[in-house]
Amino acid sequence: MELPDDIFTEPEDVDADTLANLGPLRRLAGIWEGHRGVDVNPKADGPEQRVYYERIEMQPIDPQANGPQLFYGLRYHVHVNTPEEDITFHDQVGYWLWEPATGLILQTLSIPRGQVAIASGHAERDATRLVLTAERGQTDYGICSTTFLEMAFRTDAYRIEVEFHEDGSWSYLSDTTLVVKGRDEPFAHRDRNTLVKIGEPDLNPWEKVIRGAAPGAASLVPIAPRIDG
Repeated sequence: MELPDDIFTEPEDVDADTLANLGPLRRLAGIWEGHRGVDVNPKADGPEQRVYYERIEMQPIDPQANGPQLFYGLRYHVHVNTPEEDITFHDQVGYWLWEPATGLILQTLSIPRGQVAIASGHAERDATRLVLTAERGQTDYGICSTTFLEMAFRTDAYRIEVEFHEDGSWSYLSDTTLVVKGRDEPFAHRDRNTLVKIGEPDLNPWEKVIRGAAPGAASLVPIAPRIDG
Protein backbone atom coordinates (compact mmCIF):
# COMPACT_ATOMS: atom_id res chain seq x y z
CA MET A 1 0.00 0.00 0.00
CA GLU A 2 1.33 3.42 -0.97
CA LEU A 3 0.62 6.25 1.44
CA PRO A 4 -0.34 9.69 0.11
CA ASP A 5 1.84 12.65 1.03
CA ASP A 6 -1.04 14.11 3.04
CA ILE A 7 -2.14 11.56 5.63
CA PHE A 8 -4.21 14.00 7.71
CA THR A 9 -6.80 15.67 5.47
CA GLU A 10 -10.15 13.90 5.47
CA PRO A 11 -12.47 13.78 2.44
CA GLU A 12 -14.91 16.67 2.14
CA ASP A 13 -17.41 15.29 -0.37
CA VAL A 14 -18.73 12.53 1.91
CA ASP A 15 -22.22 11.16 1.28
CA ALA A 16 -23.99 10.70 4.63
CA ASP A 17 -26.18 7.83 3.39
CA THR A 18 -24.26 4.70 4.41
CA LEU A 19 -26.80 2.26 2.96
CA ALA A 20 -26.27 3.81 -0.48
CA ASN A 21 -22.48 3.41 -0.28
CA LEU A 22 -21.88 -0.07 1.12
CA GLY A 23 -20.95 -1.71 -2.17
CA PRO A 24 -21.31 -5.49 -1.85
CA LEU A 25 -22.01 -5.18 1.88
CA ARG A 26 -25.42 -3.62 1.16
CA ARG A 27 -26.85 -7.12 0.86
CA LEU A 28 -25.79 -7.87 4.45
CA ALA A 29 -27.67 -4.94 5.99
CA GLY A 30 -30.67 -5.91 8.10
CA ILE A 31 -31.75 -8.52 10.62
CA TRP A 32 -31.24 -12.18 9.76
CA GLU A 33 -31.99 -15.65 11.04
CA GLY A 34 -30.54 -19.01 10.09
CA HIS A 35 -31.73 -22.41 11.32
CA ARG A 36 -29.43 -24.76 9.41
CA GLY A 37 -26.09 -24.01 11.03
CA VAL A 38 -23.47 -26.75 11.42
CA ASP A 39 -20.42 -26.44 13.68
CA VAL A 40 -17.47 -28.86 13.80
CA ASN A 41 -15.20 -28.25 16.80
CA PRO A 42 -12.47 -30.13 18.69
CA LYS A 43 -13.23 -32.14 21.84
CA ALA A 44 -11.14 -34.47 23.99
CA ASP A 45 -12.66 -37.56 22.34
CA GLY A 46 -12.41 -36.17 18.81
CA PRO A 47 -14.35 -33.81 16.53
CA GLU A 48 -17.89 -32.92 17.58
CA GLN A 49 -20.58 -31.77 15.17
CA ARG A 50 -23.37 -29.54 16.46
CA VAL A 51 -26.33 -28.00 14.68
CA TYR A 52 -27.26 -24.45 15.63
CA TYR A 53 -29.49 -21.52 14.83
CA GLU A 54 -28.47 -17.89 14.90
CA ARG A 55 -29.66 -14.32 14.72
CA ILE A 56 -27.48 -11.66 13.11
CA GLU A 57 -28.22 -7.95 13.19
CA MET A 58 -26.25 -5.62 10.92
CA GLN A 59 -26.93 -1.90 11.16
CA PRO A 60 -25.27 0.95 9.23
CA ILE A 61 -22.82 3.27 10.97
CA ASP A 62 -21.78 6.77 9.92
CA PRO A 63 -18.90 7.08 7.40
CA GLN A 64 -15.52 6.68 9.07
CA ALA A 65 -12.27 8.35 7.96
CA ASN A 66 -8.62 7.56 8.63
CA GLY A 67 -7.32 10.79 7.16
CA PRO A 68 -7.99 10.36 3.41
CA GLN A 69 -9.14 6.74 3.80
CA LEU A 70 -12.94 6.50 3.92
CA PHE A 71 -15.00 3.52 5.08
CA TYR A 72 -18.70 2.79 5.01
CA GLY A 73 -19.81 -0.04 7.24
CA LEU A 74 -22.16 -2.13 9.32
CA ARG A 75 -22.02 -2.82 13.04
CA TYR A 76 -23.05 -6.41 13.69
CA HIS A 77 -24.02 -8.75 16.50
CA VAL A 78 -24.18 -12.53 16.11
CA HIS A 79 -26.01 -14.64 18.70
CA VAL A 80 -26.04 -18.42 18.37
CA ASN A 81 -28.00 -21.12 20.21
CA THR A 82 -28.44 -24.87 19.81
CA PRO A 83 -31.79 -26.71 19.81
CA GLU A 84 -30.92 -28.67 22.95
CA GLU A 85 -29.76 -25.71 25.09
CA ASP A 86 -31.16 -22.30 25.98
CA ILE A 87 -27.80 -20.82 26.96
CA THR A 88 -25.58 -18.97 24.49
CA PHE A 89 -23.53 -21.24 22.21
CA HIS A 90 -21.63 -18.39 20.55
CA ASP A 91 -21.68 -14.60 20.68
CA GLN A 92 -19.75 -12.22 18.44
CA VAL A 93 -19.65 -8.51 17.69
CA GLY A 94 -17.75 -6.36 15.23
CA TYR A 95 -17.89 -4.39 11.99
CA TRP A 96 -18.05 -5.08 8.29
CA LEU A 97 -16.32 -2.22 6.43
CA TRP A 98 -16.07 -1.24 2.75
CA GLU A 99 -13.59 1.19 1.21
CA PRO A 100 -15.16 2.34 -2.10
CA ALA A 101 -11.89 3.79 -3.42
CA THR A 102 -10.04 0.45 -3.37
CA GLY A 103 -12.64 -2.31 -2.95
CA LEU A 104 -11.09 -3.26 0.40
CA ILE A 105 -13.45 -5.19 2.68
CA LEU A 106 -12.79 -5.73 6.38
CA GLN A 107 -14.48 -7.84 9.01
CA THR A 108 -13.53 -7.12 12.59
CA LEU A 109 -14.63 -9.68 15.15
CA SER A 110 -14.53 -10.04 18.90
CA ILE A 111 -15.73 -12.97 20.99
CA PRO A 112 -16.16 -12.96 24.79
CA ARG A 113 -13.58 -15.65 25.36
CA GLY A 114 -10.65 -13.30 24.84
CA GLN A 115 -10.10 -13.23 21.09
CA VAL A 116 -10.19 -10.56 18.39
CA ALA A 117 -9.31 -10.50 14.70
CA ILE A 118 -9.36 -8.34 11.58
CA ALA A 119 -9.93 -10.19 8.31
CA SER A 120 -9.48 -8.56 4.91
CA GLY A 121 -10.34 -9.12 1.28
CA HIS A 122 -11.23 -7.23 -1.90
CA ALA A 123 -14.37 -7.25 -4.02
CA GLU A 124 -16.15 -5.31 -6.73
CA ARG A 125 -19.19 -3.22 -5.88
CA ASP A 126 -21.61 -5.79 -7.34
CA ALA A 127 -19.77 -8.92 -6.14
CA THR A 128 -21.87 -11.96 -5.25
CA ARG A 129 -19.06 -13.67 -3.33
CA LEU A 130 -16.71 -12.35 -0.65
CA VAL A 131 -13.58 -14.02 0.72
CA LEU A 132 -11.71 -12.58 3.71
CA THR A 133 -8.73 -13.95 5.64
CA ALA A 134 -6.68 -13.25 8.76
CA GLU A 135 -3.47 -14.85 10.03
CA ARG A 136 -1.86 -15.09 13.43
CA GLY A 137 1.32 -13.00 13.64
CA GLN A 138 0.19 -10.35 11.18
CA THR A 139 0.20 -6.82 12.58
CA ASP A 140 -2.38 -5.52 10.11
CA TYR A 141 -4.92 -8.26 9.36
CA GLY A 142 -4.22 -10.61 12.23
CA ILE A 143 -5.53 -12.58 15.20
CA CYS A 144 -4.95 -11.84 18.89
CA SER A 145 -5.89 -14.23 21.73
CA THR A 146 -5.49 -14.70 25.47
CA THR A 147 -2.47 -16.54 26.83
CA PHE A 148 -4.59 -19.62 27.57
CA LEU A 149 -5.96 -19.80 24.04
CA GLU A 150 -2.48 -19.27 22.61
CA MET A 151 -1.18 -22.23 24.61
CA ALA A 152 -4.17 -24.58 24.45
CA PHE A 153 -6.18 -23.74 21.31
CA ARG A 154 -3.98 -21.52 19.17
CA THR A 155 -5.70 -19.94 16.18
CA ASP A 156 -3.29 -19.76 13.25
CA ALA A 157 -5.67 -18.74 10.46
CA TYR A 158 -9.22 -17.59 9.80
CA ARG A 159 -11.11 -17.56 6.51
CA ILE A 160 -14.72 -16.62 5.80
CA GLU A 161 -16.52 -16.97 2.49
CA VAL A 162 -19.87 -15.25 1.95
CA GLU A 163 -22.13 -16.05 -0.98
CA PHE A 164 -25.19 -13.96 -1.89
CA HIS A 165 -28.19 -15.76 -3.41
CA GLU A 166 -30.75 -14.56 -5.93
CA ASP A 167 -33.61 -14.89 -3.43
CA GLY A 168 -31.98 -12.32 -1.11
CA SER A 169 -30.58 -14.84 1.37
CA TRP A 170 -26.87 -15.40 1.91
CA SER A 171 -24.61 -18.16 3.17
CA TYR A 172 -21.25 -18.24 4.88
CA LEU A 173 -18.54 -20.83 5.32
CA SER A 174 -16.07 -20.08 8.10
CA ASP A 175 -12.82 -22.03 8.52
CA THR A 176 -10.51 -21.59 11.50
CA THR A 177 -7.19 -23.44 11.76
CA LEU A 178 -6.54 -24.45 15.37
CA VAL A 179 -3.40 -25.91 16.91
CA VAL A 180 -4.66 -27.91 19.90
CA LYS A 181 -2.24 -28.77 22.71
CA GLY A 182 -1.23 -32.43 22.56
CA ARG A 183 -2.49 -32.98 19.00
CA ASP A 184 -0.12 -33.78 16.15
CA GLU A 185 -2.09 -32.09 13.37
CA PRO A 186 -3.91 -28.74 13.15
CA PHE A 187 -7.68 -28.96 13.53
CA ALA A 188 -10.01 -27.49 10.91
CA HIS A 189 -12.85 -25.81 12.82
CA ARG A 190 -15.72 -25.14 10.43
CA ASP A 191 -19.04 -23.29 10.70
CA ARG A 192 -21.63 -22.82 7.98
CA ASN A 193 -25.16 -21.50 7.73
CA THR A 194 -27.68 -19.81 5.44
CA LEU A 195 -29.42 -16.62 6.59
CA VAL A 196 -32.80 -15.17 5.58
CA LYS A 197 -33.90 -11.61 6.26
CA ILE A 198 -36.50 -11.00 8.96
CA GLY A 199 -36.08 -7.22 9.30
CA GLU A 200 -34.85 -4.21 7.34
CA PRO A 201 -31.90 -2.07 8.49
CA ASP A 202 -32.29 1.30 10.14
CA LEU A 203 -30.70 4.49 8.79
CA ASN A 204 -27.28 5.50 10.08
CA PRO A 205 -27.34 8.36 12.64
CA TRP A 206 -26.07 11.12 10.32
CA GLU A 207 -28.57 10.24 7.61
CA LYS A 208 -31.34 10.25 10.22
CA VAL A 209 -30.43 13.81 11.17
CA ILE A 210 -30.47 14.90 7.54
CA ARG A 211 -33.89 13.36 6.99
CA GLY A 212 -35.18 14.71 10.29
CA ALA A 213 -35.82 11.24 11.65
CA ALA A 214 -33.46 11.29 14.63
CA PRO A 215 -34.62 12.08 18.19
CA GLY A 216 -34.07 15.77 18.77
CA ALA A 217 -33.46 16.39 15.08
CA ALA A 218 -35.98 19.22 15.09
CA SER A 219 -33.63 21.25 17.26
CA LEU A 220 -31.02 21.06 14.49
CA VAL A 221 -33.32 22.55 11.85
CA PRO A 222 -33.11 26.38 11.59
CA ILE A 223 -36.31 28.09 12.67
CA ALA A 224 -37.68 30.46 10.06
CA PRO A 225 -38.18 34.05 11.31
CA ARG A 226 -41.74 35.25 11.78
CA ILE A 227 -42.93 37.82 9.26
CA ASP A 228 -46.34 38.58 10.71
CA GLY A 229 -45.04 40.96 13.34
